Amino acid sequence: MEKELDRWTLAREYSRLMEHRKWAQEIPYLSFPSDWKVKIVPPFNGAMVRFYVKKEEAFVSVFLDCYDLLGFCQGHYWEVHPHEDDVFRCEMNKTEELLKAISHSISSQLNRI
Repeated sequence: MEKELDRWTLAREYSRLMEHRKWAQEIPYLSFPSDWKVKIVPPFNGAMVRFYVKKEEAFVSVFLDCYDLLGFCQGHYWEVHPHEDDVFRCEMNKTEELLKAISHSISSQLNRI
């Protein structure tokens, strides 16, 4: 019971520090193509949101960094990996750019197979 209480206390404090309720209102909706499989994963290492996209053999990792904890990008941004020879980043509200970058990564991977 004590371990669960400690976990709950830490989780509550982490949620307060990361302003989860605020971000739940501000993070935009995403409309994924129907042929993508999307897996929501825990937001480790300070990301606000993380998910994976899979199409056939292609795999893309995406996260949202709202506090500039993970990269070198000012503001609230999405990061897509892999993307060409590096990663792709765009502002949180530029969802069309995000979806195009994911699609580009998928296409590039599938063209190499």
